[in-house]
Order: sequence, then structure tokens, then C-alpha cells
Amino acid sequence: VSTQSTGPTVSFIMPTSLNKYKIVKKHKKQFRRHQNDRKIAVRPSWRKPRGIDSCVRRQFKGQIHLPRVGYGSDKRTKHMLPNGFYKFIVRNESELDMLLMHNRRYAAQIAACVGAKKRVAIIKRASQLNVKLLNGNAKMRSQEN
Repeated sequence: VSTQSTGPTVSFIMPTSLNKYKIVKKHKKQFRRHQNDRKIAVRPSWRKPRGIDSCVRRQFKGQIHLPRVGYGSDKRTKHMLPNGFYKFIVRNESELDMLLMHNRRYAAQIAACVGAKKRVAIIKRASQLNVKLLNGNAKMRSQEN
């Protein structure tokens, strides 16, 4: 058994994030509108309670919490994905070139409107530039000839 290689093998290591900060979510659940579970007409999107007798507005114990500025994310980790990258939406190959120097901070996501031919070209270019793709195999169907 020979251990010689027949040709040059190039192994690309996907870039890892430079993120040093832990992502802390101060309020994981979304703020839902008061009584949206009781009435169909009351949608779940948040509205501030304004009634004079509202127990939520008066912040009684046991009621849902009002959104406040203190629940906001740290600005260093805001919009950061759990893998430590920030998302950058790419629609063509030339937009991928912007991430050449920032491949440890941003990860590319191919836009949903991109077709199959452009998608293949973007995936190939991303591997050349060593840019992480979040949805590299999305909408890619293997063709049998």
C-alpha cells in the first residue's frame, strides 16, 4: 500500500469567527401583546397598553413585562449569529469580493432571488476567497445525466 499522493491536494479550512464576546439575550421570548391569547382580533404584535385601569401598564406583579431599553443587546453582539459571524446578503459574485478582507467577521448568505446558474458561480467564488457561506447548499438539486 502506497501512501504517495497522486496530485497536489489543497484543503481549505473554513474561516472561524474573530468574536470574543459571549452573546447574552436579556429577554429571549418575544414581547407579545396583552390578551392576544384570548381574542382572535388582538394580534400578537406588540402594542403599548394605554387603558386607565390596565394592570400591564401599571406593572402589577404577575403580568407580562413591558419592553424597555434595558432589554437591548450589547452593541458589539447585536445582529450577531450564534456562530459569531454577521450576516451579509450576496446577490452576485462581485458583492462577494467585498468580504475578501472581512471573512473572519462576516459570513455570506446567498439571496433567495438568485437563480441556480449564479448560485453555482457564487459558491465556487466563495470557496476561492475562503468566505463562509451560510446557505451554500440551499436550492441546489443534484442533476443526473
